[in-house]
Amino acid sequence: MSAFTFVAKTLRQNLVFRLYKYYIIDSILIVRKFGFKELARKRGMKFFYIIFGYYLVRDTLVYIVIPYCVARGLF
Repeated sequence: MSAFTFVAKTLRQNLVFRLYKYYIIDSILIVRKFGFKELARKRGMKFFYIIFGYYLVRDTLVYIVIPYCVARGLF
């Protein structure tokens, strides 16, 4: 493994870790302490749009695209 690949992998892991540590865990703590109203007040509706988009893409892949590919014989 080259040095560039190692650095790129480390940076990617650190970015995901920082996102998880400071944004997601903090949001979970806000919900537990104050509820969803405070989460919407602090994070805004953009947070809920991101969650909705994530589940929309995930469920489309799981329930539409993959079964379609299996039925067509692509998998």
